[in-house]
Amino acid sequence: MKKKSRFARYSFQDKALLMVGYILLGLFVVAIVIPMVYIIVASFIDPVTLQNKGITFDFSKWTLTAYERVLSNAQIWIGFKNAVIYSVVFTFVSVLITMLAAYPMSRADFRGRKFFNVIFVITMFFGGGLIPTYLLISNLKLLNSMWAIILPGAFSVWNMIIARTYYQGIPGELREAADVDGANEMVFFFRILLPVCTPIIATLSLWQFVGMWNSYFDAMIYLNDSAKQPLQLVLRSILIQNQPESGMISDMQSTAERAQLAELLKYATIIISSLPLLVMYPFFQKYFDSGVMAGSVKG
Repeated sequence: MKKKSRFARYSFQDKALLMVGYILLGLFVVAIVIPMVYIIVASFIDPVTLQNKGITFDFSKWTLTAYERVLSNAQIWIGFKNAVIYSVVFTFVSVLITMLAAYPMSRADFRGRKFFNVIFVITMFFGGGLIPTYLLISNLKLLNSMWAIILPGAFSVWNMIIARTYYQGIPGELREAADVDGANEMVFFFRILLPVCTPIIATLSLWQFVGMWNSYFDAMIYLNDSAKQPLQLVLRSILIQNQPESGMISDMQSTAERAQLAELLKYATIIISSLPLLVMYPFFQKYFDSGVMAGSVKG
């Protein structure tokens, strides 16, 4: 007797619900894939052809001009280096602070836990605003420095809540065993607890790295020196202002040609700025799935 598949054993209502879910998921994937394919193909097409006819798979109309000009521009590499440094430092500082803050909040014997919970939740709904924050950064002498874009957003209450929930899912016998071995709180936290929390650490690291990598507003407000600006500000100059950096199109005299190449540079810059995230995600995927689910079991 042929064994029925799992789908065949579902009721009609379950099958209908699954089909609706698959259709919505398929539409969601298509909505993501089509723009990505368009951007990748458009970044290789000759600017005149792209402007007049749109994308084409006639490889005789393809060119590497955009990538050559983007990669030969010094400001792109300076911004890329700054973006890597800012993202790595921000991720380390943010995850460390979050894990340290979440640990006492997960302990039932921590006095004042409810009070700090209220304080943390309030900050999720109310902020100081741009001008007070700018004045604070200025008074702390952090303007035009790396710490101006790292420290203000280093602590996330939402991430702390997720880490706290993950801590609460760890068996209490682990702490009791550490007590028997004579481990104090510092030894238990750094040498026993953190290695167990690899999934949630990887998940928070991915979130924070991607958030800082894609961020440009704080850098635009607090950084004046172009040598300290991250890659996203260079990308913003091309995408929003339609003004490529000097050197990319300095040899193009015609205004029309400059506009065509500027349009082509947009797509090439998007691809280059997205590559680190595309390369990094597969290494974090297994931790990402387990970390999110483990942190969402208990409320």
